[in-house]
Amino acid sequence: VQLVESGGGLVQPGGSLRLSCAVSGVTFSGNPLTWARQVPGKGLEWVSGIYGSGQTYYANTAKGRFTIIRDNAKNMMYLQMNNLKPEDTAVYYCGIATTLTDYSRMVNNPNRSVGHWGQGTQVTVSS
Repeated sequence: VQLVESGGGLVQPGGSLRLSCAVSGVTFSGNPLTWARQVPGKGLEWVSGIYGSGQTYYANTAKGRFTIIRDNAKNMMYLQMNNLKPEDTAVYYCGIATTLTDYSRMVNNPNRSVGHWGQGTQVTVSS
């Protein structure tokens, strides 16, 4: 299983970024996907998730600013981030779960030992 994030970088407050996640080696369609982030010294923070049905969920910090998208034809997932704030600065990880139990754990207590995760992409929001 391999997940590869891309699209991170440096952006000014109020700006936008689109993160991408390429998934291979595992059944993509039908499995729930998630984005989480981590700042140094803290644990993973769940950001957003999307079921195989396309139903989406967001952390309160992401609602109204972030949009999660999946493309089952390309085995790709995206996170469109608008109106970025300095507190959004973190390493962003994409993950896929192959069971609903794992997905629940990835949402409620994200840990990179549960489910499958990429290596992360750095997002820095600064003027």
